Amino acid sequence: MLPDTITAIATPIGEGGMAVVRLSGPQAFAIAGRCFKPAGASSKSPADAPTHTLHYGHIAREGVRVDEVMLAVLRAPRTYTREDTVEISCHGGILASKAVLEALLHQGARLAGPGEFTLRAFLNGRIDLAQAEAVADLIHARTQRALATAAEQLSGALSRRINQLRDELMLHLAHIEAYIDFPDEDVHPHTTAQICAGLQSALDFVDGLLARSAEGQILRRGVRVAILGRPNTGKSSLLNQLLGHDRAIVTPIAGTTRDTIEETADIRGIPVVLVDTAGLRDTTDAIESEGVRRSHECAQAADLILHVLDAGRAHAPADLPELESFAHKPRIFVCNKMDQAAAHSRPNLPGAVVHTCCLDGRGIEALKDALRAAVWSGSVEGDMLPAMINARHQDALRRGREGVAGALAAMDQGEPLEIIAMELRLATQAIGEIVGKTSTEDLLDSIFSQFCIGK
Repeated sequence: MLPDTITAIATPIGEGGMAVVRLSGPQAFAIAGRCFKPAGASSKSPADAPTHTLHYGHIAREGVRVDEVMLAVLRAPRTYTREDTVEISCHGGILASKAVLEALLHQGARLAGPGEFTLRAFLNGRIDLAQAEAVADLIHARTQRALATAAEQLSGALSRRINQLRDELMLHLAHIEAYIDFPDEDVHPHTTAQICAGLQSALDFVDGLLARSAEGQILRRGVRVAILGRPNTGKSSLLNQLLGHDRAIVTPIAGTTRDTIEETADIRGIPVVLVDTAGLRDTTDAIESEGVRRSHECAQAADLILHVLDAGRAHAPADLPELESFAHKPRIFVCNKMDQAAAHSRPNLPGAVVHTCCLDGRGIEALKDALRAAVWSGSVEGDMLPAMINARHQDALRRGREGVAGALAAMDQGEPLEIIAMELRLATQAIGEIVGKTSTEDLLDSIFSQFCIGK
């Protein structure tokens, strides 16, 4: 348990119906009691109140009333941080919540850093490191699929799997070290076979998680998709159709879009960052020329390109430079304006082709299916859902895999038991990093600095 008491505004800064100021630590009730003035027969001071009760009153600073509030008393260990906690619900708005916060700071609380409440929950053993990261994923989720994945990880589904893997490796390590401690005894062939089978099973499990690592990254950061094409092919109309509302200006005038427009859409459960770009063409207009340059820049940074073509033109030699320029990038060709007479006439496009009409929405659902298929390698239904791992987990799993594979190779080649034990120790240490069984101060600072203040 940490010695100081921290506080922060736990709700977003801005105008709203209410705000919540959170206070956690050994002096939470004493500090709150010096600020909180109960009102009404049933309201009590924080120190005298039963746990998990709500009390009406007001916050005062140096005898001056600050705001009318409801104060929740949460006694350890049944709290988010496993510390004594007070949560004060005050009126929304920048000044009211700030005044309540300053009253608590004036009485001796310390302003919490980013993610410090969740850090305390981890340090006090309420959650492990993978669950702590899931808190941030839950807050930043942009699709229902990402939300469900984060909720599963927060419930401990991934942690249980990782802990089971680590326990199994520790058991094999214990067997190896037992034989090291008694060098006069040879390892029984049956024992060797069991350890090899167990390590191979662990290796297969890790490979399965790593095979799905890309899906986890996609759910967390989204997929960046650039919408490219020549002027007046319907790029901005396509953006509006995919978003489901008018975001970009659409006119018959070529070159209407002169800068990039970026919006995030939920497409088949995947967060997709759509970037509408200026039409690709040679121009002497300085502003439009800068827009074309930015279009090329966006295309290079994108994970996927939606290359929009005019389906009403049978042959368009002007499209050829762009077809060649972005040949190295994953692409879906969108033949728009399929309502025109010459639609469906473009042959031999080097990639998936979808025909659309952005006037009435025809082909948009097929395009969403094609987009999902282009960036998503499989399903995350059922028991695969909690197995979505982030970049830190991925690195630890790869190092763990190297250790397990090294131990298997050493056993197969008849290496000394000390070599096998060393490989297994490296593997268990790497796997333990995922749930925080092994961690450093720098690692914790790196993880929790990405949280918002108040969480």
